[in-house]
Amino acid sequence: MADNLKSKLQAKAQETHSSPPTPAQTIGAYLKKMEPEIARVMPKHMDVDRLLRIALTTIRTNPQLLECTIPSLLGAVMQAAQLGLEPGLLGQCYIIPYGREATFIIGYKGMIDLARRSGNIKSIYAHEVYTNDEFEYEYGLHPSLTHRPAMNERGELIGVYAVAHFMDGGYQFEFMSKEEIDRRRMRSRSYNSGPWVTDYEEMAKKTVIRHMFKYLPLSVEIMRSAAQDETVRPDVTEDAISVYNRPLEAQVISMEDEQADEQNGSRQNKGRKNETDT
Repeated sequence: MADNLKSKLQAKAQETHSSPPTPAQTIGAYLKKMEPEIARVMPKHMDVDRLLRIALTTIRTNPQLLECTIPSLLGAVMQAAQLGLEPGLLGQCYIIPYGREATFIIGYKGMIDLARRSGNIKSIYAHEVYTNDEFEYEYGLHPSLTHRPAMNERGELIGVYAVAHFMDGGYQFEFMSKEEIDRRRMRSRSYNSGPWVTDYEEMAKKTVIRHMFKYLPLSVEIMRSAAQDETVRPDVTEDAISVYNRPLEAQVISMEDEQADEQNGSRQNKGRKNETDT
């Protein structure tokens, strides 16, 4: 009986060993192979192992991403690393399929994070406005904005405004109607998929903040970072193709702590919320 059990276990092990890797396993192996390049470009405060786990989780939970070309997936992860943003539930950035190409998209919280890195922004935030809210704004020599959200049924979304307070005491605000937001949405490659479908309000707030960037005291480096939104950088793509063309060795990214990473990130994000929205 013991010999029979041993034979079954050996047969099972041989079957598992000979099974072809899944798409997620293949992508994970390429991400692991690209780890040195990713670690080299990412900010010091980020952990490369955590980023790779979160990126692989994002990719393997979206069947359409699993069908994207591996160089485009590697390039999107590299862009996230360069900007110091994490894809996934925190909403800092997204990896969205466009045909068989993976596209890197900065999220609402990612835009806020980029703005705050300048050192000139005390706080920056955005809010939705609905038909039953009390809302007034005025541009010109004496710009002003007042918003009192309705306590009960707020009605339909009519627009979004963003506000930035500067370290020197100045401020900037901008309002954008839903119609204008939707016009800008239609220019996006992913207007009918991804966060524009699942997180419309967050993407609407991101759209207003991104447009307001041109009026903020931001460095050229920050502006260049924001300009990477929904783009594929040729230099990043070349790095990804170079890694893709190397012989692939059997390497595995540990997924044991992925949920803990997301939960810890969510708690950290909540801790920053009050600071960000003041």
